[in-house]
Amino acid sequence: MIYFDNSATTKAAPEVVDTYAKVSANYWGNPSSLHKFGEQAFNLLEQSRQQIADLVGAKLSEILFTSGGTEGDNWAIKGTAMAKREFGNHLITTEVEHPAVHNSMEQLKQDGFEVTYLPVDENGRVSAADLRAAIKPSTILVSTMAVNNEIGAVQPLDEIADVLRDFPRIHWHIDAVQGIGKGLADKIFNDRVDFVTFSGHKFHAPRGIGFMYKRQGRTIAPLMAGGGQERNLRSGTENLPAIAAMAKALRLLLDGEADKVKRQRDIRLAILHHVETFPNVTIFSKDLPVFAPHILCFAIAGVRGETIVHAFEEHDIYISTTSACSSKKHVESSTLQAMKVDDGIATSAVRISLDEHNTMAEAEEFNRVFDELYTQFAKLN
Repeated sequence: MIYFDNSATTKAAPEVVDTYAKVSANYWGNPSSLHKFGEQAFNLLEQSRQQIADLVGAKLSEILFTSGGTEGDNWAIKGTAMAKREFGNHLITTEVEHPAVHNSMEQLKQDGFEVTYLPVDENGRVSAADLRAAIKPSTILVSTMAVNNEIGAVQPLDEIADVLRDFPRIHWHIDAVQGIGKGLADKIFNDRVDFVTFSGHKFHAPRGIGFMYKRQGRTIAPLMAGGGQERNLRSGTENLPAIAAMAKALRLLLDGEADKVKRQRDIRLAILHHVETFPNVTIFSKDLPVFAPHILCFAIAGVRGETIVHAFEEHDIYISTTSACSSKKHVESSTLQAMKVDDGIATSAVRISLDEHNTMAEAEEFNRVFDELYTQFAKLN
């Protein structure tokens, strides 16, 4: 079996599952309780928070636990809107964001907020000049992803940071769900970003757990009222087994990161340079530095994406159409639409997404099967 759908979700690492089981069995007290079981749980909670903070170069107080990327995106956006509404009602994002961002923005529009969607170029990237031109006196938030989940485009975070340094009161949120462990930490954790959101199941942690970096001193309103956990910002009894497991997963992910990133890039390019030689193939994730090392999106003209996915599945190779969130809805990629890709090509797009466990041997097998399937598709057309 070859699993090339790691941007949809990853398999929990055995060491991570072991940590989850041990914490569940031995640290079942409520971290808010006064007795020793509660104190033990609280200490482990804060140890996990400190470990994550150290791994990403943050302060302990800047790490807040969430249920994952969707909650984190909703919180960064809506929490900023609620906290800063008296200062303005203008929000800026891009045309290629995850639905957690896009739909949050659309909800806020119904509440009287104004949203500007920045266009993208042929590589799915926004322009810092367009961002600067879009900023108004009423702008309170800019939200951009680090790595596009459909084609792997890396947004120009350094250039965006340069623009926003001139506007220190505007909150900047980065959705880094697809960017963690991909050699982009310096760009993501720059000296200007205010909120960064992550999802554990994208890096071999359990599902239903994530974390958000919140720069010290930045205000955000809570979305959930309750017992006042996470410094009164995110109520709800902490999911300690998943938090400890996520801390373990992050440590494993970042150990030897540079070598892992190089291997993924080499595998991606081995597949890219093979499939691009075929006349009916269009590559969206090009061999350029502005694309992440682990995502490759391409199309075979005249063959729908879901047909390609199921054809590879017959060979025990698992890829996806452009994103897991839209694949079962049979809708055109929002990213390719924003890039003004022709509908006939966009509906043929598929995505390969790698992790540190994929191998060059798997890439070679993928290429062999691709040759076989391409011949079959050519007969149908």
